Amino acid sequence: MEIALRPVHDSDLPVFYRQMNDPEALRMAAFTPEDPADRSLFEDHWKRVRSSALVRTVLTDGDVVGHAAVYGEPGEREVTYWVDRAYWGRGIATAALRALLAEVPERPLYARAAADNAGSLRVLHKCGFRVTAHASGFAHARGEETPEVVLKLDA
Repeated sequence: MEIALRPVHDSDLPVFYRQMNDPEALRMAAFTPEDPADRSLFEDHWKRVRSSALVRTVLTDGDVVGHAAVYGEPGEREVTYWVDRAYWGRGIATAALRALLAEVPERPLYARAAADNAGSLRVLHKCGFRVTAHASGFAHARGEETPEVVLKLDA
């Protein structure tokens, strides 16, 4: 299985939109847009992301399976990623995040995950992130306050 990153193409956006509307994936991610089905908000979000963050499409054997990004202000930049649920458990998110981290030498980098998102926490730990804090926030995908973990990757 070949996993690669490339810049986001306009043709990737319909795939991302479909992925962002998978109810099980939304619940696991927890901290999602208030209304992921609102196509105009989705389009506006991706326009902003593509102009202000380093964002990459994740490919597996040439197929678009998700995205990974680094965003935010220097010294406070965070990583984020999304892999289609059909591809979970295959090491794709870990390989994609490692590739993204190789592209972005800046440290420290931060990440956040719902405290019960064991898969995402495993990915982050495998890539060298360590827990630095626990917090909580309102998770739109769950409709409730949800515990989260803050992680940091040092030099």
